[in-house]
Amino acid sequence: MQRRSFQATLLATAIGLCSTGALQAQQIIKLTATAGHPPVFPWVKTMDEVFIPEVDKRLAAAGNKYKVEWTKAYGGTLIKLGSESKGVADGVADIGLVSTVFEAAKFPMQNVSYYTPFGSEDVGVVSKTIADMQNSIPAMADAWNKSGLTYLSGMALDTYHVWTKFPITRIEDLQGKKLSAPGPAANWVKGTGAVAVAGTLNSYYEDIKSGVSDGAVVFSTGAWGAKLHEVAPYVTKINFGSMFSGGLAVNKLRFEKLPPEVQKVLRDAAEEWSVQYARAQTAAVNTVLQNMGNAGAKISELSPAERKRWADALSPIGKTWSADVTSRGGPGQEVLKGYIDALKRSGAQLPRDWVSN
Repeated sequence: MQRRSFQATLLATAIGLCSTGALQAQQIIKLTATAGHPPVFPWVKTMDEVFIPEVDKRLAAAGNKYKVEWTKAYGGTLIKLGSESKGVADGVADIGLVSTVFEAAKFPMQNVSYYTPFGSEDVGVVSKTIADMQNSIPAMADAWNKSGLTYLSGMALDTYHVWTKFPITRIEDLQGKKLSAPGPAANWVKGTGAVAVAGTLNSYYEDIKSGVSDGAVVFSTGAWGAKLHEVAPYVTKINFGSMFSGGLAVNKLRFEKLPPEVQKVLRDAAEEWSVQYARAQTAAVNTVLQNMGNAGAKISELSPAERKRWADALSPIGKTWSADVTSRGGPGQEVLKGYIDALKRSGAQLPRDWVSN
């Protein structure tokens, strides 16, 4: 009896030691994830509901050697919109959704889609095109590295339209009006008779409501999240095209200190986020437009002839952008031509070739 009791004690002790060893072997990694927009918008929502769970799931599947303890700070609570790259590079957060559209000075080449409007409305095409170009054009990848970041994966927004307080059937209807537009999208307004007003999704609603602007140039899922149809009930489908707007990035020094297994999981999870986000963004467009119509929005589509008139009314923004990038030592022409050629190969019907005029 005593021998059996002694063996049982030894077994229990061994199990306890193994359990303790397994527990001690698991390394806890603390990461703070941030975004300037709130999770009402799909890119942040999927960051929270796809990327982060995907990291956790993949680490668990790899043997639970590593576990991430997440701190989440969305909606500008930690880093304000347009300052994400600096905040992540400075270590205020470890991982962030960097909105390159609001940081054009740091990421000029990532903004090529905003200087070639009336392009493809396919979110997946635009996302993949920029991803491929970042892999094949070193200067594009260097923009992230020089900013103290490691790029994980990117995102594009669904095609842009216009939400206004007034109906639009031709360009002349824009005369003297003020349209809120994000960063380089102001170039889509200049030349039409309207005046561009700087703004973001976080400000459009109040700007239109208070009269700072008469409407906004924005994409459908963003307009729905910001409830713009409540203050700008005229929705004119212009189809400026899907736009690459940013991506997930990690503090470079922090990333390089992570175990290789964790680095790989972050990259793979980010790729999965990009795919699922594009799928969700595309699927949501028709739904949100229908919801706006049901809520009283008046939805119309600009005729192909007026759409071409609009495109032709703009200055040669693609060539101007390309020349500016080149003057700063970047491969402006290579990026511009590479992007337009890729859109053409995808079957996009462009009313204006930004490479030549």
